[in-house]
Amino acid sequence: MFKSGKTFVLLAAMSGLLLFIGAMLDGGQPGPFLTVMLVVAVGMNFVSYFYSDKLAIKMAKAEPMDPARFADVHRMVRDLSRRAKQPEPRLYLSPSPQLNAFATGRNPQNAAVCINRGLYEALDPEELEGVIGHELQHVYNRDILIGSVAAMIGTAITYLAFMLRWIPLFGSSDDRGPNPIAAIAISIVAPLVAMVIQASITRSRESLADHTGAELTGKPLALASALRKLEAASHDPRRLRAGGTPAETNQAMQHMYIAAPFGGRAAMKLFRTHPPTEERIAALEEQARRMRRL
Repeated sequence: MFKSGKTFVLLAAMSGLLLFIGAMLDGGQPGPFLTVMLVVAVGMNFVSYFYSDKLAIKMAKAEPMDPARFADVHRMVRDLSRRAKQPEPRLYLSPSPQLNAFATGRNPQNAAVCINRGLYEALDPEELEGVIGHELQHVYNRDILIGSVAAMIGTAITYLAFMLRWIPLFGSSDDRGPNPIAAIAISIVAPLVAMVIQASITRSRESLADHTGAELTGKPLALASALRKLEAASHDPRRLRAGGTPAETNQAMQHMYIAAPFGGRAAMKLFRTHPPTEERIAALEEQARRMRRL
């Protein structure tokens, strides 16, 4: 409940920043600048929201997971979906040797879970179930929708902040216009603030998926063990040299995966899309104590 509440507070903060910048451009109150940019941002992310699953699967070079060859995975997903009383997502296998997986789709009825071959081969059944539980909860928690809303607001903030940079060139026709120096400062700072808030939202949703996924499977230590293997693989030079798919090398898709591909981390924690792995493991171990699984 706390993590969900935090997400909405962060979304509200982004919305407030967006309205503030739009009001500056429109002479102190919401007007045409804000309206136009909101329409552009909504349009871009509307398309992304409805077609992101197809794009992500294509960039991961994934193929539908054969029910006969991967009966174990299909059985896990079927059992967990029934336990959650939710529809089963489509299952895909990516040829990537990296230890990773992601979920996509605009709602539980149109969702897909993609597992890398490297992950499937490296994890034992309980660890794999832990990862699948995490990914299913991304779908059931509507994280794709929340991510789309955050991206929409972040895009609008970036565009509006860019437009603020032109204000000193044209000046202000009346006293209601923004101060040129303040406009330049906000045009630089606002996108950074939006990035920090957006990264915080994705970190919060990852933590929530860890927690609710462990509740779904009843095995928080299995997911913790899987995360340890993912962290070790992200520092293995031999595995890193094996390469990955375009989805894993695309910075914009990094937040979709259960762990940052290739161990990718921003220089500062504020810009990271995932919580530190050691923190995630510690939280899962604490959850296991509360569930009396230790």
